[in-house]
Amino acid sequence: MKLFKKLFLSCFCLLFSIIVFYGNANVAHANDNELYLGGIPAGFVVKSSGATVIALSDVITDEEISSPSKMSDIKVGDIILSVDGISISGAENISEALKDCNGNPVEVIILRDNKKITKYITPKKDKFGIYKLGVFVRDDLNGIGTITYFTENGNFCALGHPVVGDNGKDLEILGGEAYYCSIIGVSKGEKGKAGELKGIFIDDKKIGDITKNTPTGLYGTAIESFDYKNFRKVELGEAVMGEATIYTCIDAITPKEYKIEIVKTDKNNKDNKNLVIKIIDKELLDYTNGILQGMSGSPIIQNDKIVGAVTHVFINDPTRGFGISIDKMLKN
Repeated sequence: MKLFKKLFLSCFCLLFSIIVFYGNANVAHANDNELYLGGIPAGFVVKSSGATVIALSDVITDEEISSPSKMSDIKVGDIILSVDGISISGAENISEALKDCNGNPVEVIILRDNKKITKYITPKKDKFGIYKLGVFVRDDLNGIGTITYFTENGNFCALGHPVVGDNGKDLEILGGEAYYCSIIGVSKGEKGKAGELKGIFIDDKKIGDITKNTPTGLYGTAIESFDYKNFRKVELGEAVMGEATIYTCIDAITPKEYKIEIVKTDKNNKDNKNLVIKIIDKELLDYTNGILQGMSGSPIIQNDKIVGAVTHVFINDPTRGFGISIDKMLKN
């Protein structure tokens, strides 16, 4: 999907409501004691492994109207991994795989409930002479989040939680890109409904390449021209209960510190919900009512050290949310 400063609502449901990486990311080594502070809003574009079925459709031929996929029990949410032996990453791959099928059944391998299933589907030729399966699929995924930190050698981590697919499972990705994002507005959070940041991708300000999607965030590497070493350098710390700040952006591209309280710590939480935080900054509360979708990855600073990142908001109380500890992000 081409980016030309299009408007996107944040999909990262802290929160991460979709969505929306993979590879061999290099992260900070255990002996690294300092990081470059992120806090910058970023737009992420990623390619997933396979193409997710978002709707089934009929194919209009010269003789009939039918849906090959419906007849073969393809369901919305299935992920098409390959067609006739060709790996699939989007609609264009499917068309390419079908062009020489001559109307014969093709082997379609799908992923459903984390199980690979083989189907044999007979494509139908539409009135334009194009063979189709009768599916609409989603290609690239995109969303807004926050980069937490950069290491000395330019590797970065964002979000503090994984990007998930429609099935709620961590998304396997083929790669992606991160761009500067300018925040142009907010939808305030309220009890029972998460608010969100609204922003535009700045397509000529690429930050880096996404390489990996993990339970502790998205990892990638900054491009050579991105000057992350101009950012504030901070030492690593360990969170304790008490006052702290989050470093986040709610307008344009420049982050700012806002006061919070760390009200609970749990280093061993298996879901990486190591911190419970409460927003106490009046300016931030007046503007947002608390934590918003898109703030995922905002660094948490305590005693001038980075101790973690924001990851989730409490739906019934937008002033409160979860955070992940920095050591968990660095260990991945």
